Amino acid sequence: MAHEHEHAHARAGLHHHHEHRITSLNRAFLVGIVLNVGFVVVEFAVGLFYGSMGLLSDAGHNLSDVAGLLLAMLAFRLAQAHATPRYTYGYKKSTVLISLLNSVILLIAVGVIVAESIGRMLHPEPIAGGAIAWTAGVGVVVNGFTAWLFMKDKERDLNVKGAYLHMAADALVSIGVLVSGVVISWTGWTVVDPVVGLAVAGVIVASVWSLTRDSLRLSLDGVPEGIDVGRVEAEMTSVEGVRAVHHIHIWAMSTTENALTAHVVLEDLARLEEVKRRLKERLAGEGIPHATLEFESAAARCCDLCD
Repeated sequence: MAHEHEHAHARAGLHHHHEHRITSLNRAFLVGIVLNVGFVVVEFAVGLFYGSMGLLSDAGHNLSDVAGLLLAMLAFRLAQAHATPRYTYGYKKSTVLISLLNSVILLIAVGVIVAESIGRMLHPEPIAGGAIAWTAGVGVVVNGFTAWLFMKDKERDLNVKGAYLHMAADALVSIGVLVSGVVISWTGWTVVDPVVGLAVAGVIVASVWSLTRDSLRLSLDGVPEGIDVGRVEAEMTSVEGVRAVHHIHIWAMSTTENALTAHVVLEDLARLEEVKRRLKERLAGEGIPHATLEFESAAARCCDLCD
């Protein structure tokens, strides 16, 4: 009885820790979103007032941070949602669709930034470098602090890690805008501003390109990044008792969870439960926690119409 009580106490402690982590992350997401929305408004207003493409493009980039944080928080929340009779996988796939929409909007914004920056290079206008430097300096603090909010949990959840890396990278972008403001103040070279605008646009494209590619592939139920079908098949066939594996399908249930279906030919159906347990352990090690397996005997012929 004492041993069972210890286990119950340990489970209660783990549950309390899990609940505390969820509350802590929810608070981090909300604080990060509020800080970045406030900064975007200020940066956009200052950029518009002083006619700075560096600030306006960075404001667009920081707006993408808000969308990224919202997406990460949504994915974090939806990962905890239960399935329903109508949505048997829950709402996990919506994270992929939102990610795809977010990337398309960002690419459109990049087009606007590039066109305006080129126009400013052809027709330069005087701008206040000091105002740009001070505003970008605030951006360094906001992005750096937001990244710090996610630092302790970045290795526990891929969405949290993505939010951390995004904010840390944006702190570096804001440093670039700050430097351009200082250069303009000292030299009066206003051409530096649209050049920085183009550089920021380049950073956005570099980050959005992989997001667009991965989101499009996952929305079409393609094999998720980092998973090799050949290696997965080799891992499965290496399990003792497995003669062959075919009709393998691997797709993403969400931006963080992968699933697989496959037909497995066994040497001996009497060992089915043992082999199934080992297969699922191997698949979990390959980043596929959800596996549905159909077992066949070596003597049976699989239907050719199966796919």
